[in-house]
Amino acid sequence: MEFYSNILVILTTCLAIAGTATAKLDANDVNVPSFPYVAEITGDDVNIRSGPGTNYYTCGKLNKGDRIEVVSEQFGWSRIVPPAGGFCWISMQYVSVNLDDPTIGIITGDGVRVYAGSDYVEPMHSTSEQGRLNRGDKVKLLGEEKDDYYKIAPPSGAYLWVSTQYTKPTTPVIQTPPAPEPTADANAAVPKEKEISVEAQKLKEYYDLKKQIEAERAKPANQVNYADIKKQLIEIANNKEAGKAARYAEYVIGQIEGFELALAVTKEVKLQNQQLQQTMQRIDKARAARLAKAEDLGRFVVIGQLQAFKTYGPGHYRIVDDSGKMICYALPSEEMAETDLSKFVGRKVGLVGAIQPHPQTAGAVVQFTEVVQLK
Repeated sequence: MEFYSNILVILTTCLAIAGTATAKLDANDVNVPSFPYVAEITGDDVNIRSGPGTNYYTCGKLNKGDRIEVVSEQFGWSRIVPPAGGFCWISMQYVSVNLDDPTIGIITGDGVRVYAGSDYVEPMHSTSEQGRLNRGDKVKLLGEEKDDYYKIAPPSGAYLWVSTQYTKPTTPVIQTPPAPEPTADANAAVPKEKEISVEAQKLKEYYDLKKQIEAERAKPANQVNYADIKKQLIEIANNKEAGKAARYAEYVIGQIEGFELALAVTKEVKLQNQQLQQTMQRIDKARAARLAKAEDLGRFVVIGQLQAFKTYGPGHYRIVDDSGKMICYALPSEEMAETDLSKFVGRKVGLVGAIQPHPQTAGAVVQFTEVVQLK
């Protein structure tokens, strides 16, 4: 009987302990706020990171007493709404600046990536994606461009991370409904048209000039003229109130100078090609003339100066070279017997005919049927 009494005491004690533990657990659960909630930072120089882990890059720091909005937790890391000063990077090629409000950018593509920004990491190395935007979405430009990226305010859905060990929940976030849009009052005065800023005006001028540049580039090289466009861009670049438009204009001026240099090089190369072609034509013409002359001279059996030589009888001639050395003897054929050859004597000529033996000298004699003065 005593044995059963001891068993009953042990069971009663266990149930009492279990009840106490359950009561404590329930009490703690009541104190844990549901997401989202506001938490207070409990340390100094606490890193804000681009992802849930120390291998993600630092995007900023928090100090003791700073408050953050926690939306979820993962593996000991709190997912938070980017605090004041947080920013993101987005590629400039997918953003068009709103001309009416230069602080607003309009997305021009689909699935455009947004990356967690950091003062410690260059934009091109900021690889933590915080979301994607689509055509027509709007972003707030924070007035800084770097390495072809815009610095923007974190869009909806962009979050950062803080180690949960440095946070202490304070109060739940109270989701207050947005204030209703004011209704139009029939008796209210019609507001004046919003004044367009100098920056917005200059941005419009800049985009108009960009279209003109594209139109010029489509023209043949000999018709392209950037002078007037470049002059207007310089005016925008020198305007201290033009803001982004001034920076864009300065960049495009550099591009135009590159285009102009390319055009100048193209013209120079074209001119050199024309000159080369003309030179080649002159060379070809001279070569053709020399070939024609060579072909013409090829019909002569001998070329040289014609001299009278009566040692072997009347009607004998001889041909000597430029040094005066005799080349051969020459005799006119029967058909040339009545031709007055005196005008050829002492002249350089070419003889057409046949080479025959010359009995008197045991050499050769040209019996020519035609004589042509060469110079």
